[in-house]
Amino acid sequence: MSRSHLIHEARRLVRHLRAEGGNVAMIFALSMPMAMGGAGLVAETSYDYFQKNHLQAAADAAAYAAALENRAGSDISTINGAASSQATSNGWSATGGTITVNTPPASGANITPNAVEVLLTQNTPRFFSAVFNTQPIVIHTRAVALAQTAGDACILALDKTASGAVQVQGNSTLTLTGCDVMSNSVASDGVNVWGSGKLSANCVESAGGITNKSGLTLTGCQSAITQAPRVADPFAALPTPSQGQNQTVPKNPKGPVTLQPGYYKSGMSLSGNVVLSAGVYYVSGSDFSVNANATVSGSGVTIFLAAGSQVSMNGNAVVTLSAPTSGTYSGILFFGDRTATSGSNVFNGDATSKLTGDLYFPTQQVTYQGNFTGTNGCTQIVADQVQWTGNATVGVNCAAQGMAAIPARQAVTLVE
Repeated sequence: MSRSHLIHEARRLVRHLRAEGGNVAMIFALSMPMAMGGAGLVAETSYDYFQKNHLQAAADAAAYAAALENRAGSDISTINGAASSQATSNGWSATGGTITVNTPPASGANITPNAVEVLLTQNTPRFFSAVFNTQPIVIHTRAVALAQTAGDACILALDKTASGAVQVQGNSTLTLTGCDVMSNSVASDGVNVWGSGKLSANCVESAGGITNKSGLTLTGCQSAITQAPRVADPFAALPTPSQGQNQTVPKNPKGPVTLQPGYYKSGMSLSGNVVLSAGVYYVSGSDFSVNANATVSGSGVTIFLAAGSQVSMNGNAVVTLSAPTSGTYSGILFFGDRTATSGSNVFNGDATSKLTGDLYFPTQQVTYQGNFTGTNGCTQIVADQVQWTGNATVGVNCAAQGMAAIPARQAVTLVE
């Protein structure tokens, strides 16, 4: 090959390489926006993932707080407020976001009154993807919290602030088999065992504190629980009974007397040998009193005390009463009017007496002086305050007596 031909081929190769270099540069220049856009979309996706995790944490906190309020029996507005407050504290914003609280949950595996569902949304701005869509991205999260029962109570004091809302005092010995004592009071002595009083229970819980623990024996937990979440009134939905037909208690009766359910507008003062037929007794105008040496019995009985009426039982009386085992007032033996603003209901009796059922006085005190309990120990007390000075053994496995369990020791957990 001649020298001139070699020079010509070399020049042609240089021209080719220059042309190829120009094409590469052009391709690189054209692909840069796509590469940068792809990187931007990856970064935006990572940011959205971070935001979703952040919002999920807010939903979890909101559901947990709402479930605590639900457990305590708070109303819907309080439950919603707790959820919203916790969601906000954990980064959720009502500006560009929504919150929905469902009790019970509207969907999922835990559609139960003990559970609360929180749905959060939050708008997050677009960055690189705004080229394709100018609308913000809406992030959705959901959380469900459930209150699960670890122990049931047979004594529950509903008062939220009273000192000694539950007291075991004097020389009394109270043994609770398989059940707890719970006080909703935040006082430092929400539960107080004092003097020579002794209390044995599965566990003792207080929304506040517990004093004189030396008198406590716990068989189902390692130590008494203070600052516990409050417990809802288990009978809050129980309707006030109707008065029924007018009735009276005969004066100075000769021999045993059988009374019928209905409206006792002048109270019920019972002496001698009295049998209460099954049904609801609406007591108004004066007290339900059992006088000295009386013998009072009845099965399937619910006694409602209208505001102004109270229970008074003499210690020398023999009282054997049991609640219905089915129907609206299943398990309810005594029911105090919710409109009552004060008063103490005194239950006294000897060792042969039995009260089988729930003693429910949501706005009044129960003073339990008797040494008696119900059949198989089935007596449960739900009252504003409970003062116990008698000796008794009480059990909680009372389903056979028509009595519902009273959840006390509950753990709130996130389940969805």
